[in-house]
Amino acid sequence: MTDGSTSPFAGFRPDALRFLRALAANNRREWFEAHRVDFETMVRAPMRALVEEMDVRLATTAPELVGDPRRSIFRLHRDTRFSADKSPYKTHASFWLAHRDGGRPGAGDADGGAHGGAGLYFHLEPRASFIAAGIWMPPAPVLARLRTASGADPRGFARVVATLERRFAPLDTDRMLTRLPRGFAETHPGARWLRYTSFTASHPLRTTELRQADLPDRLMRLYRGALPFVRWLNRAIGLPPATRR
Repeated sequence: MTDGSTSPFAGFRPDALRFLRALAANNRREWFEAHRVDFETMVRAPMRALVEEMDVRLATTAPELVGDPRRSIFRLHRDTRFSADKSPYKTHASFWLAHRDGGRPGAGDADGGAHGGAGLYFHLEPRASFIAAGIWMPPAPVLARLRTASGADPRGFARVVATLERRFAPLDTDRMLTRLPRGFAETHPGARWLRYTSFTASHPLRTTELRQADLPDRLMRLYRGALPFVRWLNRAIGLPPATRR
């Protein structure tokens, strides 16, 4: 394990979700500082342990994807500079398992993101926990590579998407273009994929699953179904798979 953690993952206690519900009702710095210890013990500590457990499993399954508690867990503070909502904290906790050569997840994006490559996501939130896979809202140069690759091999891409959708929901159509991007004809063989601006799919998690010590194994069984899709995306943007750490 990494980062000096000595406690194995034992599941998220009910207190973790209770804390996040309380934070949603008391989203103020004064309240959070008075309950910081609760956050550290109920939410952050098991999240760090889960990241470490997932990193151990990925080391033999997809060695290029890594989990590091110092880098994989998204910060709780919100970027409120351009938002009418000035609540200082997110009311969920999450992490991102990313390609080791893709740079720090969310670099240049204060709210986090997958701009360093495609990867695996975990989201803890009362009544809304889920996992996801893929790449969300990549910058224009990365999106151009993905469009070129999916347009050049639409059948191959359709196969990896079909593999993904056996365990995950269909590809998210949020912010999908209504027309094909400029420069592509409507008759293009890859037209089905060219309107996507993100390539992600999700799978919900039940509260009972979150409480189990075997959650890392459950997650890994689901993530395995997403690995062909994640690896296809990463190859398209120049991040190859690895056979060892």
